[in-house]
Amino acid sequence: MNTFLKWYYRLGAPNYFYPLAGKSAPWFATVFFLLLLPGLYMGLVTAPADYQQGDSFRIIYVHVPAAWMSMFVYAAMAVAAVIALVWRVRMAEIMIISSIPIGASFTLIALATGALWGKPMWGAWWVWDARLTSELILLFIYLGIFALYNAIEDKRTAGRAMSLLTLVGVVNLPIIHYSVIWWNTLHQAATVSKFDTPSIHVDMLIPLLIMAAAFQFLFLWVLMLKMRANLLEQDVSNGWVKKIIWQKQGKLEQK
Repeated sequence: MNTFLKWYYRLGAPNYFYPLAGKSAPWFATVFFLLLLPGLYMGLVTAPADYQQGDSFRIIYVHVPAAWMSMFVYAAMAVAAVIALVWRVRMAEIMIISSIPIGASFTLIALATGALWGKPMWGAWWVWDARLTSELILLFIYLGIFALYNAIEDKRTAGRAMSLLTLVGVVNLPIIHYSVIWWNTLHQAATVSKFDTPSIHVDMLIPLLIMAAAFQFLFLWVLMLKMRANLLEQDVSNGWVKKIIWQKQGKLEQK
């Protein structure tokens, strides 16, 4: 077994993952803030105003990364669901349940900022646009998975049911992505993904990509904290948790 596989299997052990997540979280938080500050400054201050929308376009520096992350988090959950169902890795189930409130939050932010942008642009807070509707469905899927997990008392059974429902919900991701192509929609078509001839000016594109990277590290930071909390909640009576508590008590006594 090579080094990578050994490391991969060790990640599935709660007593190994818990301290690793604790050490990783501050680094993810640091990178997040290091990217967030210049990203916001460039997007809100130095980026030129849009020739049609004026300064109101600047909401994209929160709206677009949040929308991207709403789908990215769900895709990561789907990968974890496959691992949980095929290899019976409980840590993958912990990752899914920990990701749900984060992904739902990104989805809610995307919907809220979209409404704020839509009012001056479309004259309405909400329209039943294909992209908006499919994004709203994604929020309901997040909430449905969370409700299903908490409705089942046995957490291993709940984890398997949650993983299955997560895989079922994957069908909504391509609908969100291609909705502006498949249907006549008010929502703006792709501008960033066309890297050969992007429809967005480079001075606007760079801060957008920086903000997208910042949101990635925000997800990793919060995910580490959530997974640690869920591990402690589920394994509170296990030996590795008691060992950590004894170690912390010992350090406090030494101080």
